[in-house]
Amino acid sequence: MSQITQLAKIPLAGTKKGVISITNVTEPYGAGTPDVLSIGIALNGENVEWKSHIPYENIDELVKVLQEAKANK
Repeated sequence: MSQITQLAKIPLAGTKKGVISITNVTEPYGAGTPDVLSIGIALNGENVEWKSHIPYENIDELVKVLQEAKANK
C-alpha cells in the first residue's frame, strides 16, 4: 500500500499562495515497486494541479540538468 511522506514545501515564485510540494511515495505503482520522489505544484497552496514522479536513481542527473538550466537562463 502506497504511503506519502512530506519532505518539503517551497513557496512558488510568482504566485500569492502557490507551493512546490516534495514528497516520498512508497510503492507508487503497486506492491514491491521502488519509492519515487514526487514533485507537485499547487497554485492555491492546497490542491496539486501538476505532479511528477522521479525515480531516486534519476535525481542526480535531474539536479545537474536543473542547475545547467538555471546557469543558462
